[in-house]
Amino acid sequence: MTSSEPDRSVSLCPSAQPDWPQAIAIGTVGGTADAPMVTHLGTTLPITGDLLALVDPVTPAEVLRFAAPCLCDGCIHYDDDTCHLAQRVVDVLPPVTERLPKCAIRRDCRWWQQEGREACARCPQIVTDNYNADDAMQRAAYGHSGPSGT
Repeated sequence: MTSSEPDRSVSLCPSAQPDWPQAIAIGTVGGTADAPMVTHLGTTLPITGDLLALVDPVTPAEVLRFAAPCLCDGCIHYDDDTCHLAQRVVDVLPPVTERLPKCAIRRDCRWWQQEGREACARCPQIVTDNYNADDAMQRAAYGHSGPSGT
């Protein structure tokens, strides 16, 4: 296994940051500022300087979706063997597709393993660095209206 390949012994977080260990690109962000939508890649891409240079000057997580081995107890969204981000995404956000999106990480995805089809039906609307998130997206991301608790 090279350092750019995910560790298949743990579940993958589909909402990782590009600087997490063993991060890979899994999708591109399109749509509009008010309604961004992720198109999943047919295969994962390793994170390279060339890939990150393509998105400069925006943050990589504004235009790409990343996955990496789940940080488990090292993540603010994880507690009691549960990804509460995945749980909130399913509880708060409406589905955006009836068909499962093409996904290169589904069999290893923590959200799929925990929430199944319901997570996949909502996954394309998740943009990690979304500076225009509506109230529902903020509740899904933070459990309340925003990062400061407002």
